[in-house]
Amino acid sequence: MKAIYHEFFFQKRILVQEKKAASGNQAETLFALANLFGIRIVSGAELVTESMIKFASEQLGTKVPEPFYRGFPNTVRELSPDKRLFDQIVHYMITYGFGEFSKPGHSMFENDFERIAFQENTEIRDFSVITTEEAEKLLEQAITDLLKSTRALGADRFELLKAYLKDYEYTVKACASKNTAIRLLVDSGDLRFAGFISLADVMKVADEINFAVYERTDIRDMNWRNQDRVFLTKLLDLKLGGEAKDYRDCYEKKALWSGLLHHIHYRPKTPYAKEFLGAMRGKENHSVYTEFEQSMKSGKVYLATTQLVKGKGSGALLRNLDYILSRCTSQEQRSEIVSKISADNGILLIQLYMKYMRAPMESGNSRRIFRFNRHNMMAVHEETQSEQKRRRTNLPDDVNQWMAGEILRKMKHHFHGRLGKTYIDPAMKNIALPLQEDASQGGFGVLPKGSRLPIEAGKKVRAFTYWELVNDIDLAAIGLTEDGEQEEFSWRTMAQRAQDAIVFSGDETSGFKGGSEFFDIDIDILRKEFPKMRYLVFTDNVYSGTDFDKCFCKAGYMMRDCVDSGEIYEPKTVESSFRVTCRSTFAYLFGIDLVKREFVWLNVARKGNARIAGQYSVNFLLDYFTSASILNLYTFFEMLAKYTTDDPAEAKIIVSDTIPEDGRTIIRSYDFEKIMALMQ
Repeated sequence: MKAIYHEFFFQKRILVQEKKAASGNQAETLFALANLFGIRIVSGAELVTESMIKFASEQLGTKVPEPFYRGFPNTVRELSPDKRLFDQIVHYMITYGFGEFSKPGHSMFENDFERIAFQENTEIRDFSVITTEEAEKLLEQAITDLLKSTRALGADRFELLKAYLKDYEYTVKACASKNTAIRLLVDSGDLRFAGFISLADVMKVADEINFAVYERTDIRDMNWRNQDRVFLTKLLDLKLGGEAKDYRDCYEKKALWSGLLHHIHYRPKTPYAKEFLGAMRGKENHSVYTEFEQSMKSGKVYLATTQLVKGKGSGALLRNLDYILSRCTSQEQRSEIVSKISADNGILLIQLYMKYMRAPMESGNSRRIFRFNRHNMMAVHEETQSEQKRRRTNLPDDVNQWMAGEILRKMKHHFHGRLGKTYIDPAMKNIALPLQEDASQGGFGVLPKGSRLPIEAGKKVRAFTYWELVNDIDLAAIGLTEDGEQEEFSWRTMAQRAQDAIVFSGDETSGFKGGSEFFDIDIDILRKEFPKMRYLVFTDNVYSGTDFDKCFCKAGYMMRDCVDSGEIYEPKTVESSFRVTCRSTFAYLFGIDLVKREFVWLNVARKGNARIAGQYSVNFLLDYFTSASILNLYTFFEMLAKYTTDDPAEAKIIVSDTIPEDGRTIIRSYDFEKIMALMQ
């Protein structure tokens, strides 16, 4: 079984036996797993093998490179600000001035430091061990669930899907997500995936080729190799063969279609294809949106809505709903519009509910922030002054609240009764739904964006990143007040800062063969020193300018005692460790709610080539800090269950991270594919 499958199961606290265990070694292996990594095997102990020690080490990290200050955090506190600053200036001169990147840099002033033996209390991680045959059954179910989801997949889940289809010669009979189908089509060149997309989606295929093959984000730049032109020609022949179909959706990108058809020198082979070419190259535009806008301008709001839903589906209604509602002149009209919202699309209802619940929270903001995902990265746009003046929609809070109530009613009706008697762990009230996982990285301990975990009193958070194959990656923290003011903690600011509340391990700029950076956050002291600060947001950026997918980079966090015992990087204290793999130089990792003492998952790959942490505003991330309070796994499974019970022994379905496997259906917070399949 390939490493990618073992990594998938490790994220689910499962180890897979490939070779039979050597007689007499199980006890030593079990001890090593517990002693080194805090892993307790709760089932399948007889299946453990020595190779699992090495594998766990690769996942949680035991040979992490030393940071610039090897005695971090104690030796950093002992140095004066002037010495820390001089340390970094000399290091920068050696690396960026003289071009000496062959070995990691270290402090000139740091005293020798002897570490206290590790003496911290750590949480035990319960793992199971299963056979390869059992793993393959679970893997097949996971792939089936991924294909059921209409959501775009994150890079790790897509790579898992791609590998499985090839290795197990799995025939895809259904694929609910057009995004997934398009990526599989481009990656494999297998035209059978074309059956899951429409003619209008061919333009998205061209866009994916442009990005995946040529690393371009502007679809108008179509300087392609002949093999890609041939592939698109075959795809168009397939979609334009047979009887004529409705191609109105293509009018919306008429100019792009004209350019694409010209670039691939497309020659029609059927009357339908000839008609399509004439339409795309002609002067008329019969798009659904043209008809929709004409009706809206005439004040025929209900007719416009009907035309939009009929021609473009419920997704288009979601994108234009505020505009439509803002043109309604009565509550009766708004009720008629709501009746057009399909109660059969679970994802759409969830998105609408989140949107209208958030709207009153954002009503005081003068400028709106728009987020959209493309090519598995998030792009952010803040409304300009001119856009604010031209704004077409501005719904009052009472309308937003009414809409949230109407959507919730539809949502409960849609989901109710799908599951039998269910036990839901109260801890699931802090776990958000996986709605935007396409812009996420995957790995051990990763949860959906907006999920919250309590930070125990007396503990501090140690954020980390380590890397190879690139000289300089920077870990940074951005402090954020309730009013949106930002405070940067990074290589640019930390050399001369006080070191009690937040300690930085130094800026390592020569880490091609292995570099690392760390931040320690003592929440109690930080709140005293920065009383207005509410949140911390951790970021990673490649200062060298290389995208993350071209190097090796891991990030995550540990929960450490304030006594600073043991090594800087102790695998037993690692709560999460994940690969940063986006085609970008910038990523948001996670946050801390300083008031509530809670860790908040962000895990957002951002489109762009920023090399400095403070270059972007992080205000758009505030939505994720409230996600779990609006809709979480607890309330979601309450809707799904026919009955709920407070006694796990009575339940057929268990939603919990702590109850061990016992043959019943158990859903964990990290079972993204199971949850995404249920969200449809």
